[in-house]
Amino acid sequence: MPLRSCLALPLVALLSGCADATSPITPENGPPLTVTVLAEGLEHPWSLAFLPGGEVLITERGGTLRRFHDGVLVEEPVPGVPAVVAQGQGGLFDVLPHPLFEDNRRLYLSYAKACDGGATTAVGHGEYRDGELHGFRDVLVADACSDTGQHFGGRLLFDDDGHLFLTIGDRGQRQRAQDTGDHAGSVLRLDQDGAAASGNPFANGGNGRAEIWSWGHRNPQGLALHPDTRQPWLNEHGPRGGDEINAVKPGVNYGWPEITYGREYYGPAIGETHQEGLAQPLHYWVPSIAPSGFAFVGGDRYPQWRGDALSGALKLTHLNRVRFEGETPKQEVRYLRQREQRIRDVRQGPEGYLYLLTDSNDGQLLRVEPD
Repeated sequence: MPLRSCLALPLVALLSGCADATSPITPENGPPLTVTVLAEGLEHPWSLAFLPGGEVLITERGGTLRRFHDGVLVEEPVPGVPAVVAQGQGGLFDVLPHPLFEDNRRLYLSYAKACDGGATTAVGHGEYRDGELHGFRDVLVADACSDTGQHFGGRLLFDDDGHLFLTIGDRGQRQRAQDTGDHAGSVLRLDQDGAAASGNPFANGGNGRAEIWSWGHRNPQGLALHPDTRQPWLNEHGPRGGDEINAVKPGVNYGWPEITYGREYYGPAIGETHQEGLAQPLHYWVPSIAPSGFAFVGGDRYPQWRGDALSGALKLTHLNRVRFEGETPKQEVRYLRQREQRIRDVRQGPEGYLYLLTDSNDGQLLRVEPD
């Protein structure tokens, strides 16, 4: 409901019709968790990846790739990383090994890249050997250039068929999320060298870019494969409220900014909450938690959490767990609030432990111990 309509209503209608929405389920506060600090002194870490042999790679938003090896954070950054635009929300984003990394040593990075008039989101790969990245080259530079410094997206994921998914935010220019003529506000599905994957909604023509898988996204900051359906799911930032979890399906418009449970930062509604032809989120948060990083819990380390969706929370500084039955949220629990740390990424390692990155100029790598 627009502000001018709210101002014309009686007080009772104003309070009911123009008030913030509420989250679909009431969150619970979880019990304390045992956390081990593995490394600290990281400069705004953004993502981590596990390599064969136990090495962990960590991106720092300022443009450095760090190694955590044999229980030690190596001081010298990995050489060979591309130059990034480390301004606003831009910088070095995700790090992702190729599914056949042991054979080809191929490592993917997403980052903010300079473009004519600002910066955009790019992804490329190089060969990682002996602590160095060799021959890095871009495989896709998104058509999402902007001088806003906002909403780059930047999360990467391989599915079981070897398709590479990349999230792109709306760049702070919200109507671009409804325009499939460029990449802003969309999820891209690519082959391993950055070309549009066959079977994409616009791969054979139509009113959209061939790389686009879904659109109507604001700023997706987490991406993971669902353990049963093997479809990508994501979390994304709303404005004031309206953060979402979505199952990412081909050719689906997720609605931003036409529908949202969020509001303008100065108060009024942005759009409706429902509209025919636009997908509803599976779960949403009001007020915003600012989700970042996304993982489904598998294995036997955390049997009571198996299958649940985990997100870091930047604004509300906690680890968030949502239990779904199918695509219906049934329970939300919040942990580690007492630490008051912005959690940027959450991953499950090859040995089954959960790892977190905290976002600060003295960021930490944490391991969450099972009960």
